[in-house]
Amino acid sequence: MLHRFSRSRPALVLAVLAVLAVVSVVCFMTLDAKGSWSFVLPFRGRKLLSLVLVAYSVAISTVLFQTVTNNRILTPSIMGFDALYVLIQTGIVFFLGASALNAQDPQLRFVLEVAVMVGFSALLFRWLFVGEERSLHLLVLVGIVIGILFRSLSQFMQRMLDPNAFNVLQDTFFASFSTVEPTLLLVASLIVLGVSVVVWRLMHVYDVLSLGRAQAINLGVDYKRVVVIILMLVSVLVAVSTALAGPVTFFGLLVVSLAHALIGNSLHKYVLPASALLAVVCLVGGQTVLERVFAFDTALSIIIEFLGGLVFIILIVRGKQR
Repeated sequence: MLHRFSRSRPALVLAVLAVLAVVSVVCFMTLDAKGSWSFVLPFRGRKLLSLVLVAYSVAISTVLFQTVTNNRILTPSIMGFDALYVLIQTGIVFFLGASALNAQDPQLRFVLEVAVMVGFSALLFRWLFVGEERSLHLLVLVGIVIGILFRSLSQFMQRMLDPNAFNVLQDTFFASFSTVEPTLLLVASLIVLGVSVVVWRLMHVYDVLSLGRAQAINLGVDYKRVVVIILMLVSVLVAVSTALAGPVTFFGLLVVSLAHALIGNSLHKYVLPASALLAVVCLVGGQTVLERVFAFDTALSIIIEFLGGLVFIILIVRGKQR
């Protein structure tokens, strides 16, 4: 009986999460709706799409990054993506003024931010895999150091900003889902869709990669090629979600840790969809509760980052105890 339950548990968890995701979406679209539906549905629909895109991108990228690094407390943000995003925004305000932050064409700004972040990751990966072969953990350490450099440069420029300009800049430091341009949603959706096709086509290698580099090579995986592809997919997903809504450092760690706990195993055919569904439930459901039930103006990202930070600390403490 226990063995039968353990086999059916992942499917049951996925079914429950799918129902919760649908309920969250329906509540978000209909709860406390006032006025014409022809206005309410497109208005909330754009916000819903941005929430789903960010939730899906962050969840999938975190699972894949933890797979290639073989470490469940790491997230792609540790590579300095969030710090680079803040540095870009700070540089715009510092050199061009606070008005330039809102005066720029949203599409051009989105493309430039994605290009810079993907280009940064491409340089890191090229240094890692071209020429002398280096450890993947060295890549993580280099990413941490570069992230510290980016934060230091950002803080240096922020200290010299006018207080009014800093107030404008500070709004970009937290993820926001209410000011996303409709045209950006279309571009982001196409990019995420294209990446998803490649991600799901590589499904058969993720479980092998999680066994470690030596075992993956022995089992016939072209380790170097596959890892480079996965890391580039992760970079694109993180760049798109960050450029679309802003940085969410610990959100991926939160939902992926919960997904592993609920599923009860590490098979990616269950963990990937479970993480994506959990992310949608957390973002869409959380935004619904904050806006419709409690009528709070607090950004959802602040609460999520707080909870994600707690999960991060718990994972570290549990690791030391083991």
